[in-house]
Amino acid sequence: MKLQHAILSLSMLAIGLLNAQDKTEDIGNSKKIEFPMNEKHWTTVTDNVEFSTYKSVQTVKSDDSDEMVILLKDFEFTDGTIEFDVEFKERGFPAIDFRADKNMLNSEKFYIRYFGTPQGLKRTTLQYAAVVDSVNLWDVTDDYQAAATIHEGKWNHVKLVVSGKQMKVHVNDMERAALHVPALEGLTNSGLIALSGNVVYANFVVRPNATEDLPSKEGYDPTYNDSRYLRNWSVCDPVDLPFRKDIMMDIPSFPRFTIDTLLLNSSLVWKPIRAERRALINLTKMFGAAERGQRRLTWLKTTISSETAQEKRVDLGFSDEVWVFINGQPLLTDNNYYGSPGMKEPSGRCTIENTSFQLPLQKGANEVLIGITNYFFGWGVIARLEDTEGLNFK
Repeated sequence: MKLQHAILSLSMLAIGLLNAQDKTEDIGNSKKIEFPMNEKHWTTVTDNVEFSTYKSVQTVKSDDSDEMVILLKDFEFTDGTIEFDVEFKERGFPAIDFRADKNMLNSEKFYIRYFGTPQGLKRTTLQYAAVVDSVNLWDVTDDYQAAATIHEGKWNHVKLVVSGKQMKVHVNDMERAALHVPALEGLTNSGLIALSGNVVYANFVVRPNATEDLPSKEGYDPTYNDSRYLRNWSVCDPVDLPFRKDIMMDIPSFPRFTIDTLLLNSSLVWKPIRAERRALINLTKMFGAAERGQRRLTWLKTTISSETAQEKRVDLGFSDEVWVFINGQPLLTDNNYYGSPGMKEPSGRCTIENTSFQLPLQKGANEVLIGITNYFFGWGVIARLEDTEGLNFK
């Protein structure tokens, strides 16, 4: 079974494993629990899993060049310390999912990117991302990446310290954490643990409730004090938008234009949505996963009042495509397709660095309307004005 066909099996196994949690209750605040890499402690999800002895320890690896997936039996993780060793076989993404729900659709995820030659200062080596409705939100969590020294041909020791909403991750350096996540953004507080990747794992240990000095409440949001961000919008439910279809209708008179009334009309139901941490409008959390291979469109709108007619620069982060309108007039069309030559920095992820444009404001109320599509992983918008002089908005 290949990895892409493993999700259903993983969900079925997880339901059974969560029903067996009574075997590990009352385990104490600092108890060290070892889970050797064997079939007694781990359930195989993919059929390319090989348990064996390697370098004098019990290990697990994929027996081919594909990723394997295993699930820890009879254990539910909430807070504490998780440690393990990993050795790279070839290029890949060794990953741990924790606090996974019984369907394995929602979890917290940490992984290492390894492309063959370690680079100690490469900030994309480590990544945390929430998984929401089976969607890995890596492309809207650029903030949660970090550099680390990783080794080839020998063990890399990984240590996760998880406390409520926060996490620190050590990789090979147990004195200084390589990655600090001030606010875990997943939907779960407790759940299963899974490992995946085309790598070798060994020496898996959990210390429940051993959170060291890490606070449990979420930490500081660097955008919290910045009033330039547009945080309050209205949104409507997404609709299917076939690939290569534009949102504009062809009409005979020039230079007239109109948005396709099947996509934007008076029957739409608008509901409020507020930016989360990092000033992100997280549409995946509201609308979940798209059907595989499908492209969908939704609309966001907000109002900016201006004391005078003026222009303001807007910095905009987005994924995957946007159409921006001001007072009903088209202003910007742009895309951020990961893996394409035209993807935005950094590497197709949604950040405030993606693009900027001048926003012409008339005196009085101004409606900003954004059409945004999704077909690939997470989707969302971050919008920030250059300043707030002469402006008023919620």
